Amino acid sequence: MKDSAEGARARAVAAIALHAVIEDGRNLDDGFAEAELSELPARDRSFAKALAFGTLRLHLRNAAILSRLLDKPLRRKDAVVTMLMSVALFELTETDAPDYAVVSAAVDATRSVRRPALRKLVNAILRRFQRERDELLNAVGAADEARHGYPAWLLDRLRSDWPDDWEAIAVAGNQQAPLWLRVNTCRTDRDAYREQLEAAGMTVTHAPATMPAAVCLEQAVSVSDLPGFAAGDCSVQDAASQLAAEILDAQPGMRVLDACAAPGGKTTHMLERAENDLQLVALDSSERRLERVRENLQRLQLNADVICGDALNPGVWADGRRFDRILVDAPCSATGVIRRHPDIRFLRRDDDIPSLHDVQLSMLNALWPLLQPGGRLLYVTCSLLATENESVTAEFLNAQPTASHVDITPLLPGTAVHRAYGAQLLPGSGATDGFYYALMERSAD
Repeated sequence: MKDSAEGARARAVAAIALHAVIEDGRNLDDGFAEAELSELPARDRSFAKALAFGTLRLHLRNAAILSRLLDKPLRRKDAVVTMLMSVALFELTETDAPDYAVVSAAVDATRSVRRPALRKLVNAILRRFQRERDELLNAVGAADEARHGYPAWLLDRLRSDWPDDWEAIAVAGNQQAPLWLRVNTCRTDRDAYREQLEAAGMTVTHAPATMPAAVCLEQAVSVSDLPGFAAGDCSVQDAASQLAAEILDAQPGMRVLDACAAPGGKTTHMLERAENDLQLVALDSSERRLERVRENLQRLQLNADVICGDALNPGVWADGRRFDRILVDAPCSATGVIRRHPDIRFLRRDDDIPSLHDVQLSMLNALWPLLQPGGRLLYVTCSLLATENESVTAEFLNAQPTASHVDITPLLPGTAVHRAYGAQLLPGSGATDGFYYALMERSAD
């Protein structure tokens, strides 16, 4: 257990970051920046981040508990104290930290969030929770929203789209994601790199046949501890994401477009598979995000033409030459990667989904003319929702006479769920994230 001053500050950082997400609608990285996470001693940063991630997964449950303990909600200007108490409830129920130390640190942290006048309230609420713990947990656990930590609108959509799997999906979204690596096959092969990992004391738990560059580690480690990472021997990338390059199968010499390339995982994977022999255009609308693409290309010693441009408006950046392969990793709700980004459940809204559908369909329609006859386009999302996935694919195929659906069954792991168009990987199944894939081929005009 950390001493009082250090523990209080780490909890305050977590609470401020949560406030940025839940009250202000900003992502967790922005919240950490506001909370000055980087100013904490190195040993406390991971502690504060673990508190924030864990509490986000359980905040709706914690909020339901606090609504029973508080006579009335705190004023909006004091909402950061609600977050502080949510952090404490996470610790009291999910960690082995001594109860007295958790309560003491939360009370002390009211000073760090500039609300010392509420220290007695925090103490009283947390001590009452200790007395009524079992009763409160049983009461709020009866509601799906509190039990799973997902907003009602998202649970409703998951029930509708996945009536037999929605609860397993919700449970998987609250688990810590494993560390998947992609071996750079330009430099080594998976078996050889696995030996390096084992020599460094790391255990590989998964190496799927359908993902020939993927290995999953039993325990997550810093990238600085990975053998050869700085030299480009491997990258961090979930196995489900690695399927994109395998399905699209860009061959040496082909002209390829990665239409939403940042941060560059799929871009660099395609290049590695083709021994760096592709005419690859890495496109993204954000110059800031493209810096990550350039960094990854440089570390892995790969080459691509990096362009800042809008995939919805190819007339501005396209040179008139067609592509043999196009990857459309479209903007989406990201509901398939909630276990990695628990803030997503608070940043998305139900009315975002139809708008995302329209953008995704417009992107396919805008990019399809850039594909050569006989060429293939792969539509990818990290969403679990039919409105963004097979509904988009079906609408596009039904309206586009030169497009045909390609069966990708032989390329997928046994955990994939096949749909009328495309296939879905569900989070947690096979230890991967949730991704949707649909492959389409263009006939002659």
